[in-house]
Amino acid sequence: MDAPDLSDRSSLLLVDDDATFCRVLGLALGRRGFAVVTARDNATARRLATADPPEYAVIDLNLAGDSGLLLIPELLALEPATRILVLTGYASIATAVTAIKLGAINYLPKPANADQVVAALVATTDDPAVPLNPRPLSVNRLEWEHIQRVLRDNDGNISATARQLNMHRRTLQRKLAKRPVRS
Repeated sequence: MDAPDLSDRSSLLLVDDDATFCRVLGLALGRRGFAVVTARDNATARRLATADPPEYAVIDLNLAGDSGLLLIPELLALEPATRILVLTGYASIATAVTAIKLGAINYLPKPANADQVVAALVATTDDPAVPLNPRPLSVNRLEWEHIQRVLRDNDGNISATARQLNMHRRTLQRKLAKRPVRS
């Protein structure tokens, strides 16, 4: 995919609590013509956006237990023309609908590469012919990611995670002992 014409280095706020992912995606978006600033939490994102409202924003849904959705109305209040993309490893129809209702222009599940992020940000119309991912995540991979998220939300407590998942603790331990399922 060719980079869009961003000769004026359009400003982009990238908000993700995963330091490595944030750095890698930030560098890739910078190579594609954006002037990227990064934040790892809502408070830092608010501070950066207040100082210089971005033209574009890529926000992770889950920011170490805080919701990235909270940033959408705040960013739009600072600059109504900001184009916001919600990027998440925990995609669901409910959060996608909520993100769009709050004012995001698009919603992408992880893993997404920089070209997909740019395409989602600069798309000007809803294209019903948008190609579907030829390799969607398997049910087993989705289950693995959900278990990991719930485990993280419970600070690694296996018993609390098993209760929340309505699963026997030993069953959960067996699932956790296996290697991650491939996408």
